[in-house]
Amino acid sequence: MLDPKLYRDNPDLVRDGLRRRGASFDLDTLLKLDEEKRALGATLDGLKAERNAASESIARLKREGKDAAEAIEQTRTTGDRIKELQARYDAVEAQARDLALLCPNLPHESVPDGKSSADNVVVASWGVVPEGPSAVPDHLEIGRRLKLFDFERGAKISGSGFPIYTGMGARLERALINFFLDTHVSRFGFTEVIPPYLVGRQAMTGTGQLPKFEEDMYRCDSENGDRERDLFLVPTAEVPVTNMHADEILDGAALPISYCAYTACFRREAGSWGAETRGFLRLHQFNKVEMVKFAHPDKSWEELEALRGHAEELLRLLELPYRVLALCAGDMGFGASKCYDLEVWAPAEQRWLEVSSCSNFVDFQARRANIRAKIDGKTRLVHTLNGSGLATPRVLAALLEHHYTERGTLRIPAALRPWMGGLEEIVPG
Repeated sequence: MLDPKLYRDNPDLVRDGLRRRGASFDLDTLLKLDEEKRALGATLDGLKAERNAASESIARLKREGKDAAEAIEQTRTTGDRIKELQARYDAVEAQARDLALLCPNLPHESVPDGKSSADNVVVASWGVVPEGPSAVPDHLEIGRRLKLFDFERGAKISGSGFPIYTGMGARLERALINFFLDTHVSRFGFTEVIPPYLVGRQAMTGTGQLPKFEEDMYRCDSENGDRERDLFLVPTAEVPVTNMHADEILDGAALPISYCAYTACFRREAGSWGAETRGFLRLHQFNKVEMVKFAHPDKSWEELEALRGHAEELLRLLELPYRVLALCAGDMGFGASKCYDLEVWAPAEQRWLEVSSCSNFVDFQARRANIRAKIDGKTRLVHTLNGSGLATPRVLAALLEHHYTERGTLRIPAALRPWMGGLEEIVPG
């Protein structure tokens, strides 16, 4: 959520940010609601002051044994007016908040201009990308030959987009998750947490998934029909982990606070099914390790670079060629002020696959979730950041296609072998 002071004092700056994003948002209506709310608030303050003065007058008249009927009637009339205006104030405040929740974050000045993914800018790359068509089978065929997963039986149980990992495939998936977590903890200094997989509406609103993206989420309706008590399957560990500190005041000296967490992630992705859906390229349920940081508001941009560096190091350790994109303003997620996407090259697919997004939300989420810190004697909103570290499906697809050998085996990258019991390759069996 944007700072109301920003759109009050500098609406043109907000309009320019929305223009850069290509976002359709009714800022004029928000400004009118905000103006009406403040006018109502000022009138209410004046009436409450009148009522307090009248109450004091009544008490004085009674002490002096004088008739207080007129003052009592004035107090009653003022009270009725306050009640009427308070109802209007509450309604306008709710309208303004509901509308403000639909406004995206503003892009940082360093974010490239552009309208779509075609305008994203490659800022770094690593590894060698082979030229021309690949003779390597795609990850689905490799998985079939090595009996690593079963999409057909997963679809029989739950529908498309819910794979079953089998045998060495299940072990490889578990090894990737543990490798990611242990590296974050031992090498990068993160604190591991295991959060709930079901979260409330308030938590989803705090990180920006609601109200805008509710149709993309798996919702569990409350038993009594109270929407505020609905629960949602997590689309990412970002939601529960960020909301760990909702409505808290943190110790500024302890910043940054860095968490990592594994969860299964659940996304309907309404309207997107049918594009790039083969195998692991798009799933309704997938595994991901998430990095979440609560940063000092003056140091969050350097924390974003560090977050990106952690994700890059994992890909280098897995020996996967990758590139880093600075997303343009028109391609960024709703809450991000700046975002990097990390993509690995898939030889058989002959394209880049996104495996991580690293974002700085500045105070956008912290304002929604009321996450603050005591810094130099002042209470300030923290900056929140998160990044995939990493999502496993496309990492696994690329790993299979890069490390499949001419002998029909899968070579395990050296860095991953300790989590595979020292196994150097997976063979058909």
